[in-house]
Amino acid sequence: MKTQGIVLFVVALAATLVVATVVSQIGSDEPDGLEYVAEQEGFADAAEDHTLGEAPLADYGANTDGGDAVGLAASGLVGVLVTLVIGAGLFWLLRADKPGRGETAKP
Repeated sequence: MKTQGIVLFVVALAATLVVATVVSQIGSDEPDGLEYVAEQEGFADAAEDHTLGEAPLADYGANTDGGDAVGLAASGLVGVLVTLVIGAGLFWLLRADKPGRGETAKP
């Protein structure tokens, strides 16, 4: 049973990485909700570039020409890996079989 769980995890991770790196390429070029509202309310032009705006994953790795395939794929990959690490860390911290948890004091 343990081997089946590992196989399931590896297959799920592979599928997730494919979706994050490949499917991210067909994402919409339309503005997201925040950008849309800023345009509708007339304050989109007030936005200033962030000091980290030139960082490798800024704006999902998009360049000024409308997007960079490698940057988008890298952003998706990093997002999946960061989420996996945080989730695994929380799972490890909150797992039910911690030593000492659930034990009652003996007289």
